[in-house]
Amino acid sequence: MITIIDYGMGNLHSVQKALERLGYAAFATDQKEKILNSSGVILPGVGAFGDAMENLRRKELVPVIHQVVEQGTPFLGICLGMQLLFSTSDEHGFHQGLGVFSGHVKRFEGDFKIPHMGWNQLIKEKDHPLFADIELGHVYFVHSYFVELEDSSLLLASTDYYGKVPAVVGREKVIGMQFHPEKSGKVGMTLLNQFAKWSVEK
Repeated sequence: MITIIDYGMGNLHSVQKALERLGYAAFATDQKEKILNSSGVILPGVGAFGDAMENLRRKELVPVIHQVVEQGTPFLGICLGMQLLFSTSDEHGFHQGLGVFSGHVKRFEGDFKIPHMGWNQLIKEKDHPLFADIELGHVYFVHSYFVELEDSSLLLASTDYYGKVPAVVGREKVIGMQFHPEKSGKVGMTLLNQFAKWSVEK
């Protein structure tokens, strides 16, 4: 069973429905034991970094997420959920993240449209089992902040939005996707299916 962490922020329903369309059982919960006993865990997210971390702390889910990662359970952070995996953010003040990966979340700066919203091409940066037998194409982004990586080995795929932007990051079976796979057509659903397959195979 794949668990979607319910911490009061995120596109829980759309992610759950996407997994069900792919044929996988999924449910949203904030119950620690259910999360820890899941075959795979997804951290979605829509909203502000600081609010999200406050909700996770209030529900005492920060140590649960660390335990999930440490025990090797496949883990996927989507959009804000990906950003929360990193060390810090300067979204509406300075905030500590989950610190699973090293890096800082910062706002786009420049004379171009913010937020970055719409379809952009994924560019593979390194081979990873997530991309097995997948032809990368366009996926759907909605974000005003991006991750500045401290460890370049985490970068699995990027997109070009007035410069290189991390789009998929990861190490082993801990993955972050800046875009919304559940809203990204065939490419997004294929990537989501690949993660779900890992969860079943665990």
